[in-house]
Amino acid sequence: MWKDSETELDFLDFEYLIGILTDIIEDESLLPSSIGVYGDWGSGKSSLIKMSMKKFVTRKDDTVCLIFNGWLFEGYEDAKTALMGTILDTIQNERKLTDTAKKCIKGLYKNVDKFKLLKNTAKYGGDLFLTGGMGTIANLTLSDFMSKLGDSSKAIDTEKVKQAIKDELDNKEIREDIKEFQNNFSKLLSETKIKRLIVFVDELDRCSPDTILETLEAIRLFLFTGNSVFIIGADERHIAYAVKRKFNEIEGQQINIGKEYLEKIIQYPIRIPRLNSKEVEFYITCLLLQKDLNVDEFEEIINFLDEKKLEDFLNFKITYLLIKEKSPVIADKVKESISIGKQLSSVLANGLNGNPRHCKRFLNSLVMRERMASYKSIKLDRKILAKVMMLEYFKSPLFRKVAELQFEVNGCSVGLAQLENNEIDETSELKVWKDDKWVQDWCKIEPNLEGVDLRPYFYFTRESLSEKINYSTEKLSPDAQQIIDKLLSKSKTARNEAIKRAVEVNDYESTEILQNVYSNIISETSIDKEVLISYLEWGKTKEILFTNVISDLSSLHGEKITLAMLPLIRDFMETTNKYSEIQDIADKWSMENAKLASAIKKVFNKKE
Repeated sequence: MWKDSETELDFLDFEYLIGILTDIIEDESLLPSSIGVYGDWGSGKSSLIKMSMKKFVTRKDDTVCLIFNGWLFEGYEDAKTALMGTILDTIQNERKLTDTAKKCIKGLYKNVDKFKLLKNTAKYGGDLFLTGGMGTIANLTLSDFMSKLGDSSKAIDTEKVKQAIKDELDNKEIREDIKEFQNNFSKLLSETKIKRLIVFVDELDRCSPDTILETLEAIRLFLFTGNSVFIIGADERHIAYAVKRKFNEIEGQQINIGKEYLEKIIQYPIRIPRLNSKEVEFYITCLLLQKDLNVDEFEEIINFLDEKKLEDFLNFKITYLLIKEKSPVIADKVKESISIGKQLSSVLANGLNGNPRHCKRFLNSLVMRERMASYKSIKLDRKILAKVMMLEYFKSPLFRKVAELQFEVNGCSVGLAQLENNEIDETSELKVWKDDKWVQDWCKIEPNLEGVDLRPYFYFTRESLSEKINYSTEKLSPDAQQIIDKLLSKSKTARNEAIKRAVEVNDYESTEILQNVYSNIISETSIDKEVLISYLEWGKTKEILFTNVISDLSSLHGEKITLAMLPLIRDFMETTNKYSEIQDIADKWSMENAKLASAIKKVFNKKE
């Protein structure tokens, strides 16, 4: 299995991105500078940045590197002062301070404390001034502030407290503090002989809009002085949204204020493209080779592949014959992995938008199931398992239905064979899938499953076969999690926001979002109309979801259907042009719910 985190091994063809990022960091004429490494969740932003920073980490003589994870501080500390304090802590720990440097850093810490006081007073001052209470602010103020209160054993004089805060937070003094901070910081870098300070701000797109803005404000403070390089790895859409949200109240704005603000803060944007099918094939194959070979063999083959790639980059691909050219022994070891890479690449490139993290998780699930089977002395064919798992990822209703059929007919499904051979008739339980383009393409993928006993494969995927609700969204991106929350909020505005973002979501996560909402529907004794609307509206957003919705609707019992739901389902039918499929479901509901039979027949009248 593979670690689900950043790596320093480049299987993503990041050489050119690493090169340009390194060039910008090294160019002293650009200091101080800010770099944005932009990409989708799981696209490899952190890996790219760490690969680029690797060569600088060892330069203890003139370079200091640190990684700041704003998400870890969220909810515990003000992001702006947390970042500033972390930078000062790192310099203090990694450098021997002269007396002048000690004086500089002492002043800088005092500035940070004052900025923190400003933030806390703005946040908690209402309680203090309106009620006179000290409960919310007492442990958040600083020694400089508290010293103005005099003897703590005496009764607190509210007017004295007010004046102390006013004196401490005088606007003119704050402006002077900012100038003093910048001057002291520049002097500190010079005094500690730091030629370049590299700060990697990670996980910013996981943070709340307020935390994102506070972090950007802190970065802006450093950009006017000192030899600092700030690298932000994030989905730029999240940052632009945070800015736009803050300034949304500005009337008559004709510009994209989020984009404009971001361009002011980030001087050098580097965008990670989504992997295409060929790049996904290379990535998956390299991961598999890493497990097939020992360390020396793997290093030998990777170096060989890198050399061959440079010879003809645009037409390069990993083949059995290519590796055999280097080593026939190694080629035989990795023959199946090369085949698996080809089998998966097209589906995962399209369905996962070439997302490396999702690809790696797919492979981790595959290997984990192989290992579980081995403990039962069962050997699963990796190609068959991979093909079955494609259904699990993108067509979970069909996945569950095929699993049911396996256990009914001793592991070999006549219906599945008919589906693969395009011989489905009207009596088949799988007929709803016969015109589904994705399923048609899946059926053509080798190996053919006709006559294969699939029971062992479904046995080790039982956690995906349960109809019970699984609310876990940890395997999904923050975007997908937010969309689920909006769809389940029962708010029309939130729902509309979620639907607009459908275009940004890959097929796998779109399917997972649909199933999460459906799980919510079937978990209740009665169907909530607002949640059903969200489910159907999301189901309209992509063609790959149409038959999933039809299969889910078919599994609902007619007694759960109410009169108010019928126009919603008819609208889905008309939008997706799935007339015959929905009318078949309506006929089933009519038999199961006699009280509604007449209304069902009227609403789902045959298309003229």
